[in-house]
Amino acid sequence: MLLANINHHRVRRAAAIIIPLVCHHVTASRAFSFHSTVAHHSPKYFNNLIGNALSTSSILTPLSKKKSSCNNSNFQKLSRSSTSTICKSTSTDQASSSLDEQTTGTAEIDETFGKMNTSEILEQMRSKMSQFDMDAFLVPSDDPHLSEYTAMAYRRRAFVSKFTGSAGTALVLKEDVIMPEMNEDDLITEDIEQRALLWTDSRYFNEAGMQLDAEHWKLMKGGLKQTPTIIKYLTSLAKAKKKNSASEEASFRVGIDPFVHSASFCKELTEALEPHNGSIVTLDEVVQSTNIVDDIWSDDRPALPSSPFRVHPLEYAGMSVADKLTKIRAEMAKCDATLSIFSTLDDVAYLFNVRAGDVDCCPVGISYGTVSMEGATLYCDAKSKLVDSAVQEHLKENGVTVAHYDDLIGDIQSHLKTGEKEAGGESEPSSSTKSKVWLDTAHSNYAISRIIPKEQLHNKQNAVTPMKACKNEAEMEGMRRAHIVDGVAMAEFMSWLEDEIQNKKRSISEVELDVVLCAARARQPGYIEPSFPTIAGVGPNGAIIHYRAKEDETMRYLNMDEPILIDSGGQYEYGTTDVTRTWHMGEGTPEFKEYYTRVLKGNIGVDSMVWPENTPGFVLDVFARKALWEIGKDYGHGTGHGVGAALNVHEGPHSISARFANKEAMKAGMVVSNEPGYYEDGRFGIRIENLLEVQPIGDHSVEVPPGTKKFLRFEKLTLIPIQKNLIVVDLLTEQEMDWLDSYHAMVLDKVGALMEDGSPGKEWLKKMCTPIERP
Repeated sequence: MLLANINHHRVRRAAAIIIPLVCHHVTASRAFSFHSTVAHHSPKYFNNLIGNALSTSSILTPLSKKKSSCNNSNFQKLSRSSTSTICKSTSTDQASSSLDEQTTGTAEIDETFGKMNTSEILEQMRSKMSQFDMDAFLVPSDDPHLSEYTAMAYRRRAFVSKFTGSAGTALVLKEDVIMPEMNEDDLITEDIEQRALLWTDSRYFNEAGMQLDAEHWKLMKGGLKQTPTIIKYLTSLAKAKKKNSASEEASFRVGIDPFVHSASFCKELTEALEPHNGSIVTLDEVVQSTNIVDDIWSDDRPALPSSPFRVHPLEYAGMSVADKLTKIRAEMAKCDATLSIFSTLDDVAYLFNVRAGDVDCCPVGISYGTVSMEGATLYCDAKSKLVDSAVQEHLKENGVTVAHYDDLIGDIQSHLKTGEKEAGGESEPSSSTKSKVWLDTAHSNYAISRIIPKEQLHNKQNAVTPMKACKNEAEMEGMRRAHIVDGVAMAEFMSWLEDEIQNKKRSISEVELDVVLCAARARQPGYIEPSFPTIAGVGPNGAIIHYRAKEDETMRYLNMDEPILIDSGGQYEYGTTDVTRTWHMGEGTPEFKEYYTRVLKGNIGVDSMVWPENTPGFVLDVFARKALWEIGKDYGHGTGHGVGAALNVHEGPHSISARFANKEAMKAGMVVSNEPGYYEDGRFGIRIENLLEVQPIGDHSVEVPPGTKKFLRFEKLTLIPIQKNLIVVDLLTEQEMDWLDSYHAMVLDKVGALMEDGSPGKEWLKKMCTPIERP
């Protein structure tokens, strides 16, 4: 997530420090293998972990005393003493100096967004807005591919507002803009003094409230009934200007960068503004630049990411690029499409069976892809992306042409004109001779969609989306394998954590937990990086949905007095994991245990479901909440999201959520999270998350008699125990207790088979997986 231009030398040295930290049974060859993997594919996540860990006063200890040659004197000595023995390519002096470099990991983030204060930035923005006659300018979180997680160079909203959460949109207004009057229809219920506003959702209300400068910024709490949407608020501003202007021709102009807004959003905004003399304005209409923020950020803006592509092997992909292209062209033929455009980074990575490291925690590279009936093109910076000859050969063998990243728009325009040329002497080409472009405008930027005439646009979910969502057997086998080794990592981590707190009576910081957990995964075969920044929240921090521990006043220490919520995952060469467990090293209160048990009942309720085909995810959501609803409680987030296979940890189109708008049916081969929770602000958070694969019941290739249906079920992927002494057994049914015992037996069987008998990790696993004591 924090990657700009990878400095491979620094990352290699960071890897050399973190690998031996807990690599008690890693052979030299495996250490070198992971050292190479991190150097080529892992972003700055390790840099920041190490920097945070070194800033704490606590000691990082090895996970296994039996096999570790590391001592416990201090973290720096630990790194220096073991680096040369495990990673011989890095000298002790290099490791020592890299420790000093890495301590600036977190500071580097703050410096990127903090060299100019928000007052200076807003002043310069408004000067440029006046220059281009803009009343407002929108700064979203998105990159040109509308990614959930973005590279540092695209984090313009964070630079402008200093709010660093992953979701939110900033709106900057001219100082003399006419503000709307209070009225219920437009949800304008208060006079807003600030001329800069930031919308974000409930996950980030606390974080945004702490990071925004309240003198200049107004926090708009998205999703609340009293908060207008961005479009509704901009419309009210347009109305106010029209009402109070002497000229009826006065226009309210909203500036945007067309490359970082979705086509569907711009369409909706345009339709809302037009009746009130409002319009959207793009800089590229008058100057070469597209974003006024870039001109202000200037030389301090991080470089665009440039990690090389690597081939995602067929043994993990399960389908060749050629076969994927054949399948896509068959779908194109059904809708008479002559060109398909793929904008999201995971779509492109999936389509061409490549992976990269341009975005922290997401194995993707900055690129676009297109498919026509005659060929396929990968648009990227070839100088940085195609340095590996194996990747070049892989693309060539599959008939993929490589073009420069910036050539996409021009190539689309050329393709749109091909039908006119083929029409010959016709003054107006018929619909049958016009080219037709297949583009999912909900997942593509406005710069692409605006050049495609409506009559030549096929605006539907693209052909890659369902292919990517419904994993083939090779992809699913990789996911299963990833969850087994992830279970090993978690068992070793938890045995260490339990020993440190319960036996050694230590208090361990959230930051140190993150480092040690990351290192536990790092020694598993095929590990690349975390699948998202770890959420490790002690006590009240567990109630902050997307909490991220840093060395500041909010960081807490885990002991036997409070629970901890740990939401984490790993990216492996063959699969992606995401798991949440809530632990308590001491004795939970009766109240806490009841909430914990009801969250567990919700997890079991979803897991145990059997449902007919064509059932959307929102139908299943109620089973996750039923036990909480019975006592008048609920949680504010969705229950489940899709997960990619060695791809993004958040993947569509399916979900399990109360949002009825998502009518995507749950299909065989999909992977989805199951994560009900409960949160008490200022006290604690509880969440229990497993990943599940959707499996058919019976043979779905066989037609069923009329009047009957085919059914589906879930199978567990996550293999990590659930803490039994937090369960109120009297609240569980016999079937739920059977489910728990069966699950733990499976965890012990699959995970335990990879662990050494007598090791602390396996002994912890055996203890946690014993049958529950029944009343």
